[in-house]
Amino acid sequence: MKKIVLLISFLALTVSCTDDITGLNTDTKNPTSAKPEFLFTNAQKTLVDQMVNASVNRNVFRMLVQHWAETTYPDESQYNLTTRPIPDTHFTTLYRDVLRDFKESNLLLNKVVTAGASEAAVVANKRAIIEIMNAYTFSVLVDSFGNVPYSEALDIEGHPLPKYDDAQTIYKDLIARLAAAQAALNTSEASFGSADLIYNGNAAKWKKFANTLRLRLAINMSDVDAAYASAQATAAINAGIMTSNSDDANLNYLGAQPNANPLYADIVASGRKDFVIADTFANKLNALNDPRRAKYFTFAPGTTVYKGGIYGSSNSYTNFSTINNTILAPAFPGTILAYSEQEFLLAEAAARGVAAAGVAATHYNSAVTASMDSWGVATVDATAYLVANPYNGTSTAAWKKSIGEQAWIALYNRGFEAWDSWRRLDYPVLVAPATTYNDIKSVPTRLTYPAGEATVNSTNVTAAAATVTGGDKLTSKIFWDKF
Repeated sequence: MKKIVLLISFLALTVSCTDDITGLNTDTKNPTSAKPEFLFTNAQKTLVDQMVNASVNRNVFRMLVQHWAETTYPDESQYNLTTRPIPDTHFTTLYRDVLRDFKESNLLLNKVVTAGASEAAVVANKRAIIEIMNAYTFSVLVDSFGNVPYSEALDIEGHPLPKYDDAQTIYKDLIARLAAAQAALNTSEASFGSADLIYNGNAAKWKKFANTLRLRLAINMSDVDAAYASAQATAAINAGIMTSNSDDANLNYLGAQPNANPLYADIVASGRKDFVIADTFANKLNALNDPRRAKYFTFAPGTTVYKGGIYGSSNSYTNFSTINNTILAPAFPGTILAYSEQEFLLAEAAARGVAAAGVAATHYNSAVTASMDSWGVATVDATAYLVANPYNGTSTAAWKKSIGEQAWIALYNRGFEAWDSWRRLDYPVLVAPATTYNDIKSVPTRLTYPAGEATVNSTNVTAAAATVTGGDKLTSKIFWDKF
């Protein structure tokens, strides 16, 4: 009996032995791949976080447009954007953490097996939404730097050191991609559902978003190629754009970290008192008796007046108006595109002669009213404000001033979009502070290329910098900023 047991044990040992040990490297407890929804959600949140956060290491656009001033450390409002490598962080976040995840999400959709036309339509909707988000992200990169990696981007094996494509060529391709993506959306079918933190998978709203973004890009190009811009703006309008504040692209944050609004994390939870309202902004709203002041910021401590700190200087936090607590609430939404913004774009399109846009004054009134409504200002106050501050279309300079100043006010807390509007319209008139980094004489109109890119991808960065009129400087202009 002992011999039989020993023989069986020996045979079992012999059979179980193998030279193939690759299976030992298989982790049976952790997933080896993610679902496309997970990557999409992560990219979407990271994108909105980057656009709305208030960290001086990541997002300084509120300072560039003089909505905010700084207290102890005025470096960013004096245009020192390199001690803290702000261009590097902006560039890296959008490529590595946003576009890369959107790409991976799309690749994972290739592996989805669909059963029937309806499931196939859902997958097609997901692809279209990813395409729209890609176009948005690339547009931010172009508007920040000018020429950027595009045709060779996100291909680490084929193009580890990607070339920088012409910004205007990228823009036109983005408009074409948006047109195709919105046409591909089936508004009768679902998409990402709750994995979509902005529209909860609503394909109809994504169609409006895509067309409104097309309108923005087209209007940005008005001073470069007026005929092309007009045609594309018309096509976007006719394809269906936003119709009310309910179409705003808001990411609704949660009431606690780590999913709270980044402003809450950057300012409240961290206990920092780095920002006050800039005098440039407060003085303008005071002059207009703007009813949004109470929604935007506080009275100066111990007073019943709104008072801004000196832009570009160190300011005492206890002496000036600060950010309204509503904006600092953990669940305050992050917005990347809004109906009020669209109405200003339509007013501008009409002023530029785009017939499909309608009447400039009508859209100007709608834009201001929508902004007031979104901030909870009473209708009677909004109406009175428009009576006191009507649209002026008597000349090009007049309509640019009317639209530019009011868009700048309405885009409060959306620094990047306000920066875009200001660069295109040149209103309001913003003046650099007396003291600036490297004696910069004017408000920055682009970000310089990241130092990390200049080190790793030096040949292509050097070539890109050579195409920038005025050189790779903060005060040089991107292709659509002509005046």
